[in-house]
Amino acid sequence: MNSTITAEPRLSTYEKIRLTRSAHRATASDYIRHLFTDFTELHGDRRFGDDPAIVAGLAHLFDMPVTVIGIEKGKDAYGRMNRHFGFVGPEGYRKALRLAKEAEKFSRPVIFLVDTQGASCGKSAEERGIGEAIAENLFELGTVRTPTLSLMIGEGGSGGALALAVADEVWMLENAYYSVIAPESCASILFKDPARAPEVSDYLKLTAHDLYSMEVVERIVEEPESFAEGELLDTFMDKLASDLYGKLTHLSHEDTDRLLAARYEKYRKIGRYPIYGAAAKKRRGWFL
Repeated sequence: MNSTITAEPRLSTYEKIRLTRSAHRATASDYIRHLFTDFTELHGDRRFGDDPAIVAGLAHLFDMPVTVIGIEKGKDAYGRMNRHFGFVGPEGYRKALRLAKEAEKFSRPVIFLVDTQGASCGKSAEERGIGEAIAENLFELGTVRTPTLSLMIGEGGSGGALALAVADEVWMLENAYYSVIAPESCASILFKDPARAPEVSDYLKLTAHDLYSMEVVERIVEEPESFAEGELLDTFMDKLASDLYGKLTHLSHEDTDRLLAARYEKYRKIGRYPIYGAAAKKRRGWFL
């Protein structure tokens, strides 16, 4: 099974979006259980409380101590309600940043597992500073002095996802999406008709293949045919763990100042779309 794929997608854009919302898809807790050993969950932002939408703690990736921070949606109705359906509140983002800064202190690589339709937008989240919490993560994670890697395992909705995706590398599962807005919301705004979401989703360029072509993500991870427990899932997780270990080992050997400079430039160049040259045509041909 290849870890990076560039072949044409097998599903339509909206079919992929629906697939990411399936209750049968692996969640952050499933990845933590399969990829890591000795996981010890940590709680609280040391300001207000704990956010169950963020599951985070210390673990080992083979023999490498790491910090793992994931957005957990839950699977059944009770689990999703308990996890706030993956809508992270300000204390969740502050907990994530607290653990990332702790990882920096002990030189542990950080792995983010992203799967959310967006940040919490309720009255209480606004009162506790959800906008400020997201902004602080964007600023601080850009300069945290330890290797970081963000893995999009399902939905990647707007600033709620971006707040855990400022990293040295961003990988996406082949059927995941990463977008400034959900297609249903976009269709409601543009056409006053959420039923036009399948049409709008193609224009948003939110799939792993779209974002790889724009150099927003570094790798597309091929998915197993099923996320049900069994040999296919075990093979997928074993390969993913090996790939993560290899990449984080490489990043750990990089000079820290050079790592930060590359991270800074990675995000500065997003949105710069060259319209001339063979390289641009080869990688970004769809909008030329």
